[in-house]
Amino acid sequence: MADFFQEIKERLKDANLSIILPEGNDERIISAALKLQEEGIIRPIIIGNEEEIPSALTVINPKKYEEMDELVAAFVERRKGKATEAQAREILQDVNYFGTMLVYMQQASGLVSGAAHTTAETVRPALQIIKTKPGISKTSGSFIMVKEDIRYVFADCAITIAPTSEDLAEIAVESAKTAAAFGIEPKVAMLSFSTKGSAKSEETEKVVKATELAKQLDTNLLIEGELQFDASIVPSIAASKAPAAVVQGDATVFVFPSLEAGNIGYKIAQRLGGFEAIGPILQGLNAPVNDLSRGCSADDVYKLAYITAAQALI
Repeated sequence: MADFFQEIKERLKDANLSIILPEGNDERIISAALKLQEEGIIRPIIIGNEEEIPSALTVINPKKYEEMDELVAAFVERRKGKATEAQAREILQDVNYFGTMLVYMQQASGLVSGAAHTTAETVRPALQIIKTKPGISKTSGSFIMVKEDIRYVFADCAITIAPTSEDLAEIAVESAKTAAAFGIEPKVAMLSFSTKGSAKSEETEKVVKATELAKQLDTNLLIEGELQFDASIVPSIAASKAPAAVVQGDATVFVFPSLEAGNIGYKIAQRLGGFEAIGPILQGLNAPVNDLSRGCSADDVYKLAYITAAQALI
């Protein structure tokens, strides 16, 4: 695991990126920020009261922010009639909205929150302000699964409960980008209980259609589906079940057909397979925003800051 983050640090050391940590009243955030500041690879920006935060850190206080008028005007424009100036000024006192606007205004590279806020409180501002990339209708959540020098991407394990074919296609494309951002050559397997027509149902046809749509979204994408998990990971089984497949038992990105399957799958790999699960990593936004668990440690904050910074290079 140390090697994985060391590789990320090597890629980031000359990138001059900054990450917003809006929960400046949380000791875990401050501890992680001090470590990041000391390393000097990415710059943490804390949202909070500068009188309560160590002077070594860069702090922005929404109550004293000199460019608030500009931020308010940009927020009103971005929300297109859904907020008055007075409402925007009040909304931007919320640290997640304020921090997300700083990312939108390109004053920081990304944001990490959720130590003291719910997922909705973290993600909603991102969806309203940063929004999804052109051609992407929804966000999705991937996990990087790491065991020694073995690395995979599993998706969607966190966000989309019952994805359509169109959703799965987007998830495949975005998950491949996530893999590439972390030094994993993307070879995508669209998972099912069927391999290349061995069973027929609405569920398998959904995955077949998703595979074709993903190829249209990214013509250079190395992707195969529908595949059972064994055919995606074991070369001899791939040769038997899917001899013409472009992914021959060497998949690195696994797209599950539902959130139910994805969530169960990554936890089996984590608990029985001994993989460390890094994530969820939010995909599909115009700029990276990631959500911590409220039970997170300072080390979790530290690691997710690096993950978020690496996403900014995509």
